[in-house]
Order: sequence, then structure tokens, then C-alpha cells
Amino acid sequence: MCFSVINENILFFSLPTVQCLEMTTKRKIIGRLVPCRCFRGEEEVISVLDYSHCSLQQVPKEIFSFERTLEELYLDANQIEELPKQLFNCQALKKLSVPDNDLSNLPTTIASLVNLKELDISKNGIQEFPDNIKCCKCLSVVEASVNPIAKLPDGFTQLLNLTQLFLNDAFLEYLPANFGRLSKLRILELRENHLKTMPNLKELWLDNNSLQTIPGSIGKLRHLRYLDLAKNRIESLDADISGCESLEDLLLSSNMLQQLPDTIGKLKKLTTLKVDDNQLTSLPNTIGSLSLLEEFDCSCNELESLPPTIGYLHSLRTFAADENFLTELPREIGNCRNVTVMSLRSNKIEFLPDEIGQMTKLRVLNLSDNRLKNLPFTFTKLKDLAALWLSDNQSKALIPLQTEAHPETKQRVLTNYMFPQQPRAYLGS
Repeated sequence: MCFSVINENILFFSLPTVQCLEMTTKRKIIGRLVPCRCFRGEEEVISVLDYSHCSLQQVPKEIFSFERTLEELYLDANQIEELPKQLFNCQALKKLSVPDNDLSNLPTTIASLVNLKELDISKNGIQEFPDNIKCCKCLSVVEASVNPIAKLPDGFTQLLNLTQLFLNDAFLEYLPANFGRLSKLRILELRENHLKTMPNLKELWLDNNSLQTIPGSIGKLRHLRYLDLAKNRIESLDADISGCESLEDLLLSSNMLQQLPDTIGKLKKLTTLKVDDNQLTSLPNTIGSLSLLEEFDCSCNELESLPPTIGYLHSLRTFAADENFLTELPREIGNCRNVTVMSLRSNKIEFLPDEIGQMTKLRVLNLSDNRLKNLPFTFTKLKDLAALWLSDNQSKALIPLQTEAHPETKQRVLTNYMFPQQPRAYLGS
């Protein structure tokens, strides 16, 4: 093998058997570079090799010439079916990247890569990790998404330096019982699996699974900040959720929840709460205790009213309660003075309280598909309002309103040609 240095960043290789070896300028070549073995009797020190997108069917043998110095190997997007044993003699290897190939297994010889820190085997046909993966003590990042992996071996829980684990779109149903030993794990992604029980961890992304219940033990995750349980089959949320005292984002969209526990009000650090697309008929009064809540979405439920305590959500900026059965809003809603976007589309609201005029930071308000006859005169105080939606087929974001006297109370109200709102004419009705 010969190579020449054109400048200090770019290397060009002359390979008799592999024509598609591309070194990217973004990946630093670490080690001493010797001009050419043809002219000097010294061995090249190569630490990074990139064979990505080369249509390779096997690992090039040239790699093994650098087994003492090679630290990063990229074999992305080829048609490699197996990793040869000789590859695992490269004990200096710190990063092995073989995503988007045709691998069906991960050899047990991977145990010899004692310095390996990052492993990417995503988008292959690998069904399991060998138990002796535990020997790769330095592993901190494992990307194994899009593989038919049904379970993790017990040895996996001995990877105590693991900080990031990605296992999206696999066949996982369970995680090892002592998975909680991975105390350094900060990012865990388990989207699109078949999980039936939940691991006891610090950061959980469990959306799009088949979970039906959340065990009370989740309350032990006192450092949990982000919990995504959307698109499952969860029917109830355990009261012990209150133990997640550091929780900032709680996503429960698209489940089968019929109620929220009163203890949800103890999640004092919560800034985002999404419970849209469930079966909620009411919200607990304790919702008002979430003083730091900035985004709240309870759309697509069966709510007939909102608790007056919603007025205590002084940090709220975005509020959505579309597609419910609301007939009115509590007067206390006016105390949510930091709300800039509020959507109440497709409800049965007949009138709005005068206090809505106190929400002076409102910029977008969606009231389409309701039963309003007019708007309170206090709407004139909403100087920042840039979009007021009263109909699904509205041509302009903001249509001028004119003052009229209410025919019964004689109070001043605001109206235009869209009032009174008519229920949407559904096909077949």
C-alpha cells in the first residue's frame, strides 16, 4: 500500500484491490504519518479508515495491516454479511461503525475489543447480542436500532460505562431485571418495540409500544426529566408518578387514559404536559399546582368543563383543548396572562367570559366550530391578537369585528358576519 500527503488534512491511498476507500476531511487522522513504505522501511500509522458506501460484500483484508493502530473503522452502507474474526484483533479500535449492512449476527469475538467506546450496528439483521459483550467495558454508546433483537443478555447490564443506548424499531418485549445497574445511562430510546413492562431508569422514551399500565415503581425515578409514553395503551397513571419530582416533560398523548391522578399536581417542575387523544372526562383540580407549566395540550378528549384552578397556571404560554365537549370556560382563565396561543376548536362553547380580555399577550386564538353568538366587548383589550379563527374556511386570519348591543342584556358585544356560529354540517347528517 502506498499513500501520499497532499496537505495536512487529506490522504490519498493507492489500493490494488479496493478502489473505493474515501477518507473524509472531517475525520482526523491520529498518529504519525510516514510518506510511503515503498521508499522508507517504516510502517504507516493509520488510526481512521472509512469504507462507507463502497458496495463491499466483505471486510477488506487491507484493514488488518493496521490492527495495532486502527482506532476508528467505518463500513457504513455496504452489503457485508459477516465480520471476520481477524477484525477483532484490532484491539486499539475505539469506534466500529457498520450500519446498513446485511449482518445476521454479532460474533462472540467482539469481546476482545476491550477499548471499544462506540458501536453502531443499526439497520442489519442481528437478532441478539452475545453475552460476552460484557467484556467491552469501555462501551459508552451503542446504536442497534432497526434489528430484530428480541432480548438483551444479562451481560449487557455489566456495561457500566454506557451513557447512550438506541434500540428503536426492534422486537424487544423485556429488559433484563437488573437493567437499573446502568447508572451512567442518560439517553435510552426504545421506540417501536413490543415492551410489556417498563425498565427502571432515569430517562425514558417509550412511545409507540404496547404498555397498558405504568407501575408505581416509576415514582422512584426522582431524577427523571423527560418521559415519553405516547402511543401506548395506558389506561391509568399510577398515583406514585408524583415521585418523579424532577420531571419537566410528560407526554401521554394517544393512550386510553380516563382520568389523571390528583398527585399529578406534585410535579412542580413540569413545563410540558400532553394528554391529548385520550378518554379524559375531567381534569383534577390539582392541575393548578403546576405553576411552571408552559405548554398544556388536552385536545381530543371528552372534557365538558375545565377546573377553575387552571387560572393558577401563570407560566402557561400554549394551551390547546380542541375537540372536546366544552360549553364554557371558567372565568379564572383570564388569569393565564402569559398565554400567546390558545386553541379551542371543535367544542360546544356558547359564550366566553369577560375575563378573557385580561389575556393581553394572546396572539393566536382558534374558536372555530363552536356555538358562539358573539364575543365579549373586552376583546378590544387584546391588542396583540394577530389571528382569530372563527371558521374552518376563514379566508383571513383576523376579520374586523363591530360593536352591537346584546338583544337581551343590552350589553355591548362584538360580532361580525360569522356569528352566530353554526354547528358544522357533517356528511351523512
